[in-house]
Amino acid sequence: MQAVSTKRPARLALPGKDSPQYKDRWYLLFWPVFLLRYMLIESIQRGGYTEIYSPLDDRIPFCEYFLIFYVAWYVLIVGMHLYTYVYDPQAFRGYSRALIAATVISTSVFLLFPSCQQLRPETFPRDGLFTRLVEMLYAVDTNTNVLPSEHAIGAFLAFLAVLHTKRLRSPGKIVFFAVLAVLVAMSTVFLKQHSILDVLAALPVTAVGYWLGFHVRKRGKNV
Repeated sequence: MQAVSTKRPARLALPGKDSPQYKDRWYLLFWPVFLLRYMLIESIQRGGYTEIYSPLDDRIPFCEYFLIFYVAWYVLIVGMHLYTYVYDPQAFRGYSRALIAATVISTSVFLLFPSCQQLRPETFPRDGLFTRLVEMLYAVDTNTNVLPSEHAIGAFLAFLAVLHTKRLRSPGKIVFFAVLAVLVAMSTVFLKQHSILDVLAALPVTAVGYWLGFHVRKRGKNV
């Protein structure tokens, strides 16, 4: 009779003080700083916003069901940060630096070039649970400081971090995260949270953040 293994699968648990990645824990402070600096920007700005608009925006229909992927952004980028912190310290450091670099760039753009969008529908084409949830989203998330789209930046960087994470580099997982990142970026325009121009502007910011996070060398080593 074949023995049955009773060993439980490893659970996600933050490393303790004796772990090699414990010294990198300060990178996790990115999240409270990320949220607080956005609220600070909103509080100090007093208008002067440039409206971001493309005729292509009018061809993109409003679709409330993309709220699923819009909200998935939070799970994706925070989950990737915690996962790499536990299982791949090198990917964690690169991903952390990429997020910080991209956020510094986007924050600088918000301060130097305040932007807004006027794409939200005055009335929803349908009434249902998802449209009511979108209405709640509109109430808590302003339509200012939209270019570049940090939603798109975060999703793209999370996918690029997958390419540097050993446990996630299987073809199936790479395809899954690539599709998810694209759907998250698409959700911003289908929910009328962003113009297509905001998503396009996210691409060079993502590229610079990725390069600074994963490919800049210092003292002959990856930093």
